Amino acid sequence: MPTLLEALEEKYGFGGLTDCDSQKGELVSIFVPKLPPRLSVPTLLVLNDCNIDSAGEEEQIKQKCKLVKELDLAQNKLENWNEVYTILAHMPSVEFVNLSMNKLTVTAPIEPPMPVQMNSLRSLVLNNTKLDWYSVEQLLSLLPVLEELHLSLNEYTHVLIDTQDVDGCEDVAAEDSHEEEEGENSLDCNCQPAGNYKRSDSTSSMYKKTTAHEGVKKLHLTGNWLEDWCEIARVGRIFPNLEALVLADCPIKSLIPNNCDIVNDKATPHEYFKKLALLNLASAKLNTWDEIDRLAQFPSLTNLRTQNWPLWEKCDSTEHERRQLLIGRLPNVQILNGGGVIGVTEREDAERAFIRYYLDKPESDRPERYAELVAKHGKLDPLVNIDLRPEKRVKVTFTYGDSSEERPVDVYRTVFDLKHRLERIVGIPASKMRLYYVDQDYRDIQGPEEMKYPQKQLYRYNIRSGDEIIIDVKK
Repeated sequence: MPTLLEALEEKYGFGGLTDCDSQKGELVSIFVPKLPPRLSVPTLLVLNDCNIDSAGEEEQIKQKCKLVKELDLAQNKLENWNEVYTILAHMPSVEFVNLSMNKLTVTAPIEPPMPVQMNSLRSLVLNNTKLDWYSVEQLLSLLPVLEELHLSLNEYTHVLIDTQDVDGCEDVAAEDSHEEEEGENSLDCNCQPAGNYKRSDSTSSMYKKTTAHEGVKKLHLTGNWLEDWCEIARVGRIFPNLEALVLADCPIKSLIPNNCDIVNDKATPHEYFKKLALLNLASAKLNTWDEIDRLAQFPSLTNLRTQNWPLWEKCDSTEHERRQLLIGRLPNVQILNGGGVIGVTEREDAERAFIRYYLDKPESDRPERYAELVAKHGKLDPLVNIDLRPEKRVKVTFTYGDSSEERPVDVYRTVFDLKHRLERIVGIPASKMRLYYVDQDYRDIQGPEEMKYPQKQLYRYNIRSGDEIIIDVKK
């Protein structure tokens, strides 16, 4: 398998020019000059799916990649973190790294073989790497300016690092003085995680006390198996300045922290998310309106996604009505399910619709938000249901020659249908029949209008009771 340096040379032509093979026996030879190799790689370096399994010669990487700011190594064969550290150590300017779909699962703590300075790395993508939480914690300690972290599709069922002790667990004593010095701020805990989590032999299977990372503002955990909000609360404690949290396709069942040894009974879902502005809960397993009310308590939440909840399957309102009910319950949310910013008019209409929706409901079924909106808009009268559809049947006078007869007509029938029904009355084949519509109010102004379009429905003539249809024969 190629090293990173070999993949660079193959893609960008490093390594100098090669001589062209001579064409012996040819009378005429055409030489196309080869482009010279690049002097340095671009600042955005994409080497995904190149089967890279190692770094290559370090000095060459340092020389050629010193200006790289964004590095995409997704879907390669990297398995050894020493190789990853070697690559990053020789790219001092790198700010974004994508290592997704590399088999970076480890069974022991990952530590760099050399001092690694990653003071520029702000965004790290580790989707579908199955990296354990202990290794995540080790990486965080090496990334002081990290702002965005992607840990999607890693099959996490629990968050196994925290800034608090797990109640009922005893500290694991250090076995030697080196571990005591190194683990002064780091404490392992041997208690069993909640639920049916199966312990593995790796160090990450233990809850581990760590320090908070103040820099991370965006965290992606899409497609993991997190069900209990107490696990998400741990995320909030580890990253206290979190502004965006993506939990799409996580089977979260409630926003109430349950079965959690750390969170006390009085803890609220938003307690550790004071700065959270964006929350993606698409395809969660939330199925009550109470969960929406809990989301309304997040103090900074302005951008929310709630698609594909079980709650909507049992809701008998239309999508537009559902959006109005959501806006009515969420006074601080400005962007809902990826749409545009909620304007003043839309919010006022939604809040009024919210009041009217609960107007006839029992008081026990009304949420607290109802009283707040009544205090704001007053108690509204129900909307009058006005049906603007045309009458289905009207009485029209049919005139043929000197005879006239008033008959009921279905205005949703077409001219073609009407002609066939009149065949039995006047004895004229439909193909030989002409019809003329006479509006009773404009009889003397515009005269009869020929009904010449067979598929046109009668109501489109604005036909009403008292109008006239004249029957004539084609000549």
